[in-house]
Amino acid sequence: MESLLILGAGQYGMVAKEIAMSMNRSVKIDFLDDNNPIAVGKLGEAERFCREYDSAVVALGNSELRLKLIGELVRLGYSVPVLIHERAYVSPSAKIGIGTFVEPMAVIHTDVTVDTGCIISAGVILNHNCTVESGCHINCGSIVKARAIINAGTRTSYNEVLDTNKKLIQV
Repeated sequence: MESLLILGAGQYGMVAKEIAMSMNRSVKIDFLDDNNPIAVGKLGEAERFCREYDSAVVALGNSELRLKLIGELVRLGYSVPVLIHERAYVSPSAKIGIGTFVEPMAVIHTDVTVDTGCIISAGVILNHNCTVESGCHINCGSIVKARAIINAGTRTSYNEVLDTNKKLIQV
């Protein structure tokens, strides 16, 4: 991941950039965005940048669009990395899908599966043996209990606890 293209230059894009910088693996990081002047191009122009960037991620809050664009990046031949902040804990037995971001102070415990294109925000705890399906955003301070299965596209509020019955319990 020497050069990284981030699709989306808003709040999620800035988070993705900081996580990538904490990993010390990218020399060049730029954005594609339809509305932000710091971007080098528009969201639909990823194909134009294939030779210039070896990796790309999607940093958009809309999970359906995020997953669609991840599929497009793969089709175009980009490497779609997992971004894990240096201050997050990820168990060696955890499985993390492409295009997922893991923010600082998150804990992903033993035998957890996080599918493609998820956002695991700061302070989240994914307890052992749980599954977070594609496109989820588990927001700051939330806890997913052991063995819970979180359905694709789920977005939690802050500080929620998700139990094995997939019900939300306010903390």
